[in-house]
Amino acid sequence: MADQQEDEDLRMALRMSMQNSPPEPKRSKPREAAISPAKTTPEESRRLQRELMAAAAEKRMLAAAKSAPSSSSPSKNEKSGDLGIKEAEMKAKEVNLGNELSEKEAYNLFSMVFGSGVSKGILAQWSNQGIRFSPDPETSMGLVQHEGGPCGVLATIQAFVLKHLLFFPDELGKLAANMPQNLSSRRSLKSQYVASNNFSAFTEDAKARALVKSMSEILFLCGNYKRAVIATLSVVSDGIEGSEGSPKDVIVAQALEGLSIESASDLQKILRVDTFTSPTSAFKRLEAMIPIFQSRMGALLFLISALLSRGLDCVQADRDDPSLPLVTAPFGHASQEIVNLLLCGQAVPNVFDGRMDLGGGMFLKGIPTSVEVGFLTLLESLNFCKVGQNLKCPKRPIWVVGSESHYTDLFALDAAVQDENELEERESQIRKAFDAHDQSGGGGFISVEAFHLVLRETSIRLPSDKLDSLCGSGFIVWSEFWQVILDLDKNLGGLKDLTGQMGRKIFDLYHFNGIAKSDLNGSQATAGGESPVQRPRLTKLRVSVPPRWTPEEFMTDVAVPPGNAGSEPSGKDTEVAKPEQPPQHASLADCIRTRWPRAVCNWIGDPPSIV
Repeated sequence: MADQQEDEDLRMALRMSMQNSPPEPKRSKPREAAISPAKTTPEESRRLQRELMAAAAEKRMLAAAKSAPSSSSPSKNEKSGDLGIKEAEMKAKEVNLGNELSEKEAYNLFSMVFGSGVSKGILAQWSNQGIRFSPDPETSMGLVQHEGGPCGVLATIQAFVLKHLLFFPDELGKLAANMPQNLSSRRSLKSQYVASNNFSAFTEDAKARALVKSMSEILFLCGNYKRAVIATLSVVSDGIEGSEGSPKDVIVAQALEGLSIESASDLQKILRVDTFTSPTSAFKRLEAMIPIFQSRMGALLFLISALLSRGLDCVQADRDDPSLPLVTAPFGHASQEIVNLLLCGQAVPNVFDGRMDLGGGMFLKGIPTSVEVGFLTLLESLNFCKVGQNLKCPKRPIWVVGSESHYTDLFALDAAVQDENELEERESQIRKAFDAHDQSGGGGFISVEAFHLVLRETSIRLPSDKLDSLCGSGFIVWSEFWQVILDLDKNLGGLKDLTGQMGRKIFDLYHFNGIAKSDLNGSQATAGGESPVQRPRLTKLRVSVPPRWTPEEFMTDVAVPPGNAGSEPSGKDTEVAKPEQPPQHASLADCIRTRWPRAVCNWIGDPPSIV
């Protein structure tokens, strides 16, 4: 039967090749250079037959595509072998599934992300992580994580999802306007979920639209608000576009069965990219393709989309050392460059504000401007780096939290947690001016020349003896400078409240870790006792922040006042009370103290985990 079909195809191909308008297949040699049948060897004859058959098949498919309705589907026989592959490619072009990358683009992309010596284990991590919400009711607003490597991508998307769910819930029923969401005014200061703390109340539709809005916002941020590039997979996109009967996630899972990416060539074969300049069009495309981003390839596809939105050349120019892969060895974690790209639109490697001039035209690049959602890291508490004000004080009270090996999320329901009184604003202004001239990467000291610039920018006049004392060593340390200001007239930002009551804050923060953890709080009763549940973890923390202008020993008397837990409005000054219980400690508390110095944290149940 197969031989008869092959003979029939050959006869059809020969007949079609003798028509007045023969097909023009893309071959290595032009038709004029073909050897005549009389002089061909058996091998050349078979090659010529295969080319004629392929050409005829291509022409039949083109004719069928023009005449058949768009909803028609090819028969099972047509989907077999090479013919099925070619027809799938033609179908992809018909439904505008995007363009292939060139061999060079695919190589540069693969090398940039994974490097040349990437292990199969790391590739498997990044090829098996979808962008999906947790099925657990208590953490259903969070993206669940299965693999360790892509957490930087998931945690950053999660931060934007929280922004839309908590602070723009009324807009989730509307399509994006002509400008990306993050350009809107800061009019939603308090989440409607402040009173209920019921995160399971979000509907599936609201969560889905928040996810799509977040992805679109990040991609346009990477594209400098001019474009968003969306990467999808050719092997599943056509099935998604026309699927009616079967669930889309089932179609995607079946299409991805056995698929792996181990080289740039693999990436080029399956990747398709489209560029959008309209947020509305990008939103609709992402909405249609969300089953693909929910699939096991989702996190990798979104990272690729962000890199292509920024532009590979621009990504390399952002970095201090473009020779290193963005996915770090040996564990396959997302680098700080990946997280920064998704947070601020540039793949800069550092977390300080602006850039550091090394002389000779060389710079170290940090965060260039303020951001929608921020970043805190345990490494700052260990004095390995200094997070600048751009990341530390974002427009929304939401932060990606980094540890040595993992990324999680910290957020508040009330934007007032970042409010400052007059003294605090004054200190922040002076510190920002000081940090702008700090070329130590957040080390907290500047040159004498830069110090004089800071004094002029902040309109600070120091007595000559204080000025000489500060400048005597050849550089000025922030802590010494600020102490001098505190000792001066209170109009310059000095100590206004000797009792230490002013500026005290008590508020709630929430921490979400998307990777499955043993949760004793949600333990289930078994015959042998209680068995902890494996699920993402959400922890509510009560944070008490003392005034900035109190001595260190003041902390020994700081605690949440009795009966105030959960009832004190966020950001409101409160009186100091003797501790009812000692402050609890976890690595997350160290991260929180980099944002609110000397903060005391308390929680119920298991300590929050940032690993």
